[in-house]
Amino acid sequence: MLGVIVFAHGSRDPLWRLPVESVAQQIARSDPAAAVSCAYLELCEPDMATAARQMVARGATRVRVLPLFFGMGKHAREDLPLLMAELAATHPQVAFEQLPTAGEDPRLTALLAHIALETTA
Repeated sequence: MLGVIVFAHGSRDPLWRLPVESVAQQIARSDPAAAVSCAYLELCEPDMATAARQMVARGATRVRVLPLFFGMGKHAREDLPLLMAELAATHPQVAFEQLPTAGEDPRLTALLAHIALETTA
């Protein structure tokens, strides 16, 4: 079974999580067979290890991690690879894949440019 973890920084503000959770909900609607969860680096629960453990318990054998970071900063460049290595060591029977940060996808930057230039009536 495929699992997807939508990974973001985290915030104490509960409203901050809404867009992150919205991405996870859209993934679940797009592929109802996939296990989907959010995980956060800090300030929110669940953390990556907990989300992965729950996903593996649900039967995920392949897990893709989508980092919702706009750029390749320290968290994406240093912290996330360490977390990914820990997941692989803890769950050797599962294939973990780290996707590029959301901001590195030219489709997202093109969409943002489109939104910025879109006229509204």
